[in-house]
Amino acid sequence: MVSKLAVYLPPATFADPSNPFGVTIANRELHRALVLHGGFEDLTFISQDAVRPEQLAQHMGLGALPDGVRLTQRGSPAALAAARDGALFRGNPDLSDPAWERRTEAGDEAYSLVGLVHTTAPPEMRRRIAQAAVTPTHPWDAQICTSPAVKDVLEAMFGTWDAYLAERFAGRPGPRPMLPVIPLGVDRERFAGLADRPDARARVRARLGLADDAILVLWVGRLSFFEKAYPQPMFRALEEAVAATGAKVHFAMAGWFPNGQVDQARYREAADAYAPAVGVSFENGNDPDCVADLWAGADIFLSLVDNIQETFGLTPVEAMAAGLPVVVSDWDGYRFTVRDGQEGFLVPTLGGPTDGSGAALARLHVLQVETYQSYVGSVAQFTAVDVGAAAAALAELIRSPELRRRMGAAGRARVAAAFDWPVVVRQIDALLDELAAIRARSAPPSAIRADPMRTDPFIDFAGFASATLAPSTRLSLRPGVSVDQLARADRVQLDRMAGFRRAPIDKAVEAFGLIERGEAATVGDILARFPADLRAPLSLSLLWMCKLGLLAWR
Repeated sequence: MVSKLAVYLPPATFADPSNPFGVTIANRELHRALVLHGGFEDLTFISQDAVRPEQLAQHMGLGALPDGVRLTQRGSPAALAAARDGALFRGNPDLSDPAWERRTEAGDEAYSLVGLVHTTAPPEMRRRIAQAAVTPTHPWDAQICTSPAVKDVLEAMFGTWDAYLAERFAGRPGPRPMLPVIPLGVDRERFAGLADRPDARARVRARLGLADDAILVLWVGRLSFFEKAYPQPMFRALEEAVAATGAKVHFAMAGWFPNGQVDQARYREAADAYAPAVGVSFENGNDPDCVADLWAGADIFLSLVDNIQETFGLTPVEAMAAGLPVVVSDWDGYRFTVRDGQEGFLVPTLGGPTDGSGAALARLHVLQVETYQSYVGSVAQFTAVDVGAAAAALAELIRSPELRRRMGAAGRARVAAAFDWPVVVRQIDALLDELAAIRARSAPPSAIRADPMRTDPFIDFAGFASATLAPSTRLSLRPGVSVDQLARADRVQLDRMAGFRRAPIDKAVEAFGLIERGEAATVGDILARFPADLRAPLSLSLLWMCKLGLLAWR
């Protein structure tokens, strides 16, 4: 088993919790699962920003980081070594920069890169994923697809992209990462514990004014018609189910409105128009206690997602873990997690025509005339969910407590078998082992070691200067210069810019003394007096002293 894993924490890891995105929540739970169930001897989290270990532990809901789990900052020596002979995992699918960084710092065969595809809808994200075909990624790398629908989209995209590259450059497609299907997971025991609380069930139903025989239908997630689901089909299906059964039904939408009161007013208007016989409330999805009580109090979970932004859909899996029967749209990842007639019902959907007319919707976004939200919201406006089928499924569940119980039990069994975090992490472990075996059989490394578009600026722009610092460059003190002026420079704010890239000031003073006493004159002679790990930053210190007029180089 691969015993070494580095995990890159994207900048949004510690973003504002009042408007979380599904990707942030999913990555957080995955990070926790890798710590608790991965079995890695060496697990290093790499942060873009300065983060304290206790902050990371709190992020993952842990009291402290366990033994063998470390935290370091991107770009540090520890970060560069963290993945060697193992794998580097990213919670997004952008592997281009990490691939070049791997080649430059360690070599392509040093470790595997593993990305995670949360969405395939944004054109910019698709472009980044497609870069795998023209950056140094290999078959010992992987882009984890959370559902077969995601893999199908990427296979089609890569097929067209590879054909274009072959036509453009009269060549054959190069290697690219594997596309394994591994789902996201849930903490099965936690959701079962939240749901199996009679006191919480009684509390939330009393707050909502629901009698024992009333039906509480639940939605959980962002209340975003432009990135999740237009609510009108859900409202209308519930209204028709009430008319068919005569039951008292309440629909609790637990989430948050990214656009605040403006969108809440839109949802309320739609609810009044399409579901006047249904009690509809908007619950605080950022309050974990509120959501926990709703898992306990609900009878049915409803999510008729219609948006191409969605690729997996974690909340139906959470609902199944809570023992709720689910009514969900027959849509990408939902189709993968829910089996029609077993854990709930899949409601048929109808997509737009494939005659090319949809290209106009994408074009306005690509040209930055419309936002991404406007783009995917427009696509969703022209995606239909079968309201009649949804109403029939809801009515059937409303009429039959036994069917609700049976489907809820089937959902829990489904989660235990396929979506509990230990089960999912075992699949990730197996993938890493497979990638390591492929990597062990890899071809010799390429002679091109750096990204041609992002190389060393001192090399790229060497022609801008009269000369460049070299081992043979002779240095001398300029007239009237003393070591006191060097010490002063370390106190002047403008002189201290980018100071962390230079050697410590005491080493600069030491090099200054060598020149002053005539013990070393060339850059090569000076650097030879210092340990190897200090030579690169000390060469920048020598340049810095030239810049400040302390040293002459001609």
